[in-house]
Amino acid sequence: MRKLFVLLFLITSFSCLSQEKVVITQNSKNIPCKVSKVVDGDTFYCIANGEEIKVRLIGVDTPESHKNPKALRDAEKTGMRVEDIIKMGKTAYEFTKRLIPEGTTVYLETDVQLTDRYGRILAYVWLPDGRMLNEVLVREGYAQVYTIPPNVKYQEILLSAQRKAREEGKGFWNSNF
Repeated sequence: MRKLFVLLFLITSFSCLSQEKVVITQNSKNIPCKVSKVVDGDTFYCIANGEEIKVRLIGVDTPESHKNPKALRDAEKTGMRVEDIIKMGKTAYEFTKRLIPEGTTVYLETDVQLTDRYGRILAYVWLPDGRMLNEVLVREGYAQVYTIPPNVKYQEILLSAQRKAREEGKGFWNSNF
């Protein structure tokens, strides 16, 4: 009888632990989130605490992968054709999708601001192998540094990665792209 009581106690204890919700707040770290859909190079959906959330990578910007007002503004600002921006955006999307395919568990780290004006969670995203997705995108030349204060925790790391990508002609910094 005592063994049965101990077993029931352990089962109850572990089931309570597994249902404990992690609250995402400012300056949270290591929030597990299972990727459910990649939207574009710098935005994806994932499941945290049983809830699907939309995540926007902090400190980086990838080109738009669809024709929209931002793609048109970017074309005007850079002097590039909208079609070329969209091509670059689709390349960034595919790169991100390869790094975080559906079902991958990533780990979110927030900074000072929790969400952007569109309600997306702003995060630095850590891959299962320990690399930061934000940095990998910049280092491989598929994103540019786009820092909006006060979210500047990894700004120097991202700027260094961008300098290296430019020097090495990686991704969009390659003149043959």
